[in-house]
Amino acid sequence: MRDLKAAFAYLRSRDDVDATRIGSVGWCMGGGYSLALALAQPKLAGAVIYYGRLVTDDDKIRSLAVPLLGNFGGLDKGIPPESVREFERKAKAAGKSVDFKVYPNAGHGFASSKDPAVFRADDAKDADVRTDAFFGKVFKAGKGKT
Repeated sequence: MRDLKAAFAYLRSRDDVDATRIGSVGWCMGGGYSLALALAQPKLAGAVIYYGRLVTDDDKIRSLAVPLLGNFGGLDKGIPPESVREFERKAKAAGKSVDFKVYPNAGHGFASSKDPAVFRADDAKDADVRTDAFFGKVFKAGKGKT
């Protein structure tokens, strides 16, 4: 976590970076890191999780201060859709901006795997379109440098 916080601080310090337009995105373990940064850094514009581990602690979920987008596989055995829906339900009940999508026929790694048996091109494309639209929306609030 220290490295993620340091990277965020470094980006904010640069003259060529609009500090209101810094986001995070991660796949698998990186998705968990993207969520961890979102929980730790309230000045982040937004965060995207591709099938990353979710927290279960209610206090941590309530502490989320940035918009969150998630793309998950319905066949993922490590991050079951029930846990995704539970996190989303708790976050929305706490008034958080969370938009999760579960791709029913996709497993873990569906958008990033080099294995053709795992990669799902249509689902990956949809998840990427959602990610681009999400960042377009959360970065729109930023001003200054682009």
